[in-house]
Amino acid sequence: MSGSGTGDMARVENELLARWPESRLEPSLTRITALVDLLGSPHRAMPVIQVAGTNGKTTTARMIDELLRGFGLRVGRFTSPHLESIRERIVLDGEPVSPERFVETYEDIAPYVQMVDAAGDHPLSFFEVMVGMAYALFAEAPVDVAVIEVGMGGSWDATNVADARVAVVTPVDLDHAEYLGPDVATIAGEKAGIVKADAIAVLARQQPGALDALVRRAVEVEAVVAREGTEFGVLERRVAVGGQQVRLQGLGGEYEEVFLPLFGAHQAQNAVTALAAVEAFLGAGAATGPIEQETVRAAFAGVRSPGRLERVRTSPTVLVDAAHNPAGMAATVDAIKESFDFTRLVGVVSCVSGKDVSGILTALEDVCAELVVTQNSSPRAMPADELGALAVDVFGADRVSVSPSLPDALSEAMELAEAGPDDALGGSGVLVTGSVITAGEARSLLSRRGG
Repeated sequence: MSGSGTGDMARVENELLARWPESRLEPSLTRITALVDLLGSPHRAMPVIQVAGTNGKTTTARMIDELLRGFGLRVGRFTSPHLESIRERIVLDGEPVSPERFVETYEDIAPYVQMVDAAGDHPLSFFEVMVGMAYALFAEAPVDVAVIEVGMGGSWDATNVADARVAVVTPVDLDHAEYLGPDVATIAGEKAGIVKADAIAVLARQQPGALDALVRRAVEVEAVVAREGTEFGVLERRVAVGGQQVRLQGLGGEYEEVFLPLFGAHQAQNAVTALAAVEAFLGAGAATGPIEQETVRAAFAGVRSPGRLERVRTSPTVLVDAAHNPAGMAATVDAIKESFDFTRLVGVVSCVSGKDVSGILTALEDVCAELVVTQNSSPRAMPADELGALAVDVFGADRVSVSPSLPDALSEAMELAEAGPDDALGGSGVLVTGSVITAGEARSLLSRRGG
């Protein structure tokens, strides 16, 4: 084991980031299979709950983790992308792994990574190495169960080298169409690849074409299917201070008076999907009745989902949200209307090129009085001027300003918000959104300002 201070962590991160980024794909499980074979099949050392879908994957994975730990299990969780630290992707016992453990795991698998690199047409990508690290670390820990979020798609995603005992699919919508297909049915067919023989497929409510593709796959491999709206669902929800109070129908029965400290109908949907996944994993169903209600309530009350309509500052209220496609933004907008009483909301937006940016802006236009368009630090960020031109088409020139620096854009938006009417009931607020990178960078900037 080597010493692993801050310098080692920075070196390892730089080595990882020098590889193919997550935006560059060569659809294949060949390289990751070669790596896990050399590592002694760590992905088979523990049962896996895998989470695919277009929106809600990370939050659902966090909820599943929280519930499983509530029942006394040791849990490893792998999610992506990260908001602020690369270590957020590999979580053990509810916390990101330490820099020391991250470096140690990387150095343990590095010789095997080099062997796969040397043997193949393409070296392992950043994401593939991260997946190898996660499985290796969870096997070494060891964990009782790994909760694994798919990076993109399903069938050929590097995480899918494992055979999940429970395969969860959150709502499927249009995103990454250049890789996954032009319509929801095709995209769902790709995501359905995580459903394997003898698994339990837990399906959140889907559009008809998507549901058909997912059920067809389950029938082909003889997996058991549980569907939101049929076997489980949200029975009731009402806005509560700091979140919502929900009544859920799980596979094993009803769960009443569950407080969820997150905003919006989509988070209630994520919660009941997570609950059904955990019930399925623990073997609960109609014959057994509900799993321990108090444990479920305590776990949901403890759920946090950073960067998902998260309040990071008051006076004015600043919310950061990682929505980065029209379906995600529509859910965010609905949640804001339901849970916040702003008299005026100023948006700060930076998106990544290649997204349906006009669709994102159209959804936002419903709640934002004004928009400050900016540019995050990603090499794939849409130039602020280009985004500004699209915003003017949706909002009109008098409601849009362009500020290419994110720190300056935040300052301008807060000034605009504070210049508006302020009252005890609603007041003004700022919403920072458009991509996970934008949410993460804003979160980091505002915490440094002490906001």
